[in-house]
Amino acid sequence: MLRIGLTGGIGAGKSTVSSTFSDLGGIVVDGDVIAREVVEPGTEGLAKLVDAFGHDILHAEGPQAGELNRPALAAVAFSDEEKRQTLNGIVHPLVARRRSELIECAQLDQESPVIIEDIPLLVESQMAPMFPLVIVVNADVELRVRRLIEYRGFTEQDARARIAAQATEEQRRAVADVWLDNSGTAGALVEQARGLWHDRIVPFAHNLRLRRPVHLEPVVVPADPGWPDQARRIVARLQTACGHRAVRIDHIGSTAVPGLDSKDVIDVQVTVASLEVADELADALLAAGYPRVDHNSADVAHSEDPAQWRKRFHASADPGRPTHVHIRVDGWPNQRFALLWVDWLKANPGVQEDYLAAKRAASRAPDYVAAKEPWFLDAYHRAWEWADATGWKP
Repeated sequence: MLRIGLTGGIGAGKSTVSSTFSDLGGIVVDGDVIAREVVEPGTEGLAKLVDAFGHDILHAEGPQAGELNRPALAAVAFSDEEKRQTLNGIVHPLVARRRSELIECAQLDQESPVIIEDIPLLVESQMAPMFPLVIVVNADVELRVRRLIEYRGFTEQDARARIAAQATEEQRRAVADVWLDNSGTAGALVEQARGLWHDRIVPFAHNLRLRRPVHLEPVVVPADPGWPDQARRIVARLQTACGHRAVRIDHIGSTAVPGLDSKDVIDVQVTVASLEVADELADALLAAGYPRVDHNSADVAHSEDPAQWRKRFHASADPGRPTHVHIRVDGWPNQRFALLWVDWLKANPGVQEDYLAAKRAASRAPDYVAAKEPWFLDAYHRAWEWADATGWKP
């Protein structure tokens, strides 16, 4: 199963994307639909809202009598931050419980479903790290205001208040693995969504079902200023997957060194107390999008006791973001060297140039990893000399 988090500000066009994914075979779990369902007449949710905000949030007469009057609730709940938090504290847990029920049913109906969780407040509720892939649909604020007035009957004041109460564009960008721009036509957005489905989502789901990581040719590319942000999202995802079993999680490797050209692979190290703990993480990491690679179980030893150079290795099944996850034991030489290596390179631009030359030469060799090893053997001793001289600590 591949779970995808889909979000976007009100009026951005998220519903168009979720509808497209549904037409293509995805199972959409719609947060807006669930949010309405959990506050229908007779539900626990509606009773709690009335207790918190009074009977004035209900329709008093007519065919809707006793039902939730959403504009009335919005007028009260969005009037200040404390009331908005009260509303979220009532509705969010009920929505989460119902969402879990629907996902469980989807797993029973299909062997390997692609589940799109359409969550308006995914950013605000800090749910992004729960998903192997997060898609954000965005449009300019003024365009969203016009859409809300024209198509949904909002007043301009209400439209701006609703937009202001949600996450900012900067906050959404911070969690977005995919950013879909909906400043054009609905048709253009549909084409973006269809391309994303066929080029990334379907291969991702297929790889995950086969427990097959993405293979990337060893091509050195110019440094990408987006690598640190991508790594932060991956680290947050891994922290959620690993929980208390991770001692620490760090962005390592060439992409962790600003300005250093590298293969377009994010390397992350998860530090654990033992290899037994590493083995316990296999299922959680698979669910997060990182199948285990069994044949990669040790680093090349550069010091005595090769047993302490063992590790567990996982790699991303997402073709859009190749990632290597090295799980190493706290205090073992391979774990400490991975941390030292990044700091040593950051502090020594000349070493960066040497390493880049070694990588480019290795990329032309039949075995990229083996071709780099002579350089690493020398670098291991040089790095520790620097560590001793500077008092470096991990």
